[in-house]
Amino acid sequence: MNFDDYCQQKAAPEGSGTYYALRRAPASQQPLLTALYAFYRELEETVKETSDPTIGRTKHAWWQSELVRLDGGEPTHPVTKALRTHAGDAAHPVLDDAGRTALATVVDGFGMDLDQARYLDWPGLERYLDQTGGAFATALARACARDPQSAATWAAPLGSALLLAERVQEIGDDARNGRIYIPIDELQRFNVTAADIINRKYGDAFTDLMRFQTGRARETLARALDAIPAAERATQRVLRAQAALSLARFDEIERENFQVLHQRIALTPIRKLWITWKTR
Repeated sequence: MNFDDYCQQKAAPEGSGTYYALRRAPASQQPLLTALYAFYRELEETVKETSDPTIGRTKHAWWQSELVRLDGGEPTHPVTKALRTHAGDAAHPVLDDAGRTALATVVDGFGMDLDQARYLDWPGLERYLDQTGGAFATALARACARDPQSAATWAAPLGSALLLAERVQEIGDDARNGRIYIPIDELQRFNVTAADIINRKYGDAFTDLMRFQTGRARETLARALDAIPAAERATQRVLRAQAALSLARFDEIERENFQVLHQRIALTPIRKLWITWKTR
């Protein structure tokens, strides 16, 4: 398997939302963007699918070292080899100083998952969203933006919003992996406990909590989408398609009355295709 095939299978298997979103980018840009998504998925798996914290930290440290090897032009992993090949050289926005900083910030953001599984309040969770989702979207946006140097100002909020939406939608699956990305003070405000979520306890309190979380995620996504400059809207069809998919998934979750603790509510492949195709 060559590194492009590896990245495709890791990041965007056929039928996934990422698969369809990536089809909104020009063909020449798709291999690099796919490699960036594969980089993100590798880190996500490193911290979320490793039950032993020591092993998780060892793998996380390896990725930090791999970024150093990527900077030196000698990557060893299929994903970083793809990044190096498709970005070309250090002058490319993905591998220039700002690009390397964004990738390193993504690694550090996922490192937060190794240190905590709960967040006391919104500012604490927001820091995680910014470091992980915000930095990743910045790297992704800079890869194809007309003005990469200013991309962070509008891409980072969009990435944070996309990750917030994902964490709200995946609350049941996250809980099964020992993590709850709803601030503790907000759980208390709605009289929902971590045990309620872990034990899949539904009720009016949980519905009210989810209605609040969904509303905030929707509003955050809408503001971030509106902030994309008109000149960059065509260059950012991938991120915009991801946002459209996320908003549509919220529609389904609301239709199912927020029954997300025991199941994963998702869109069908044909609907994903239709939603992303409409992203112009």
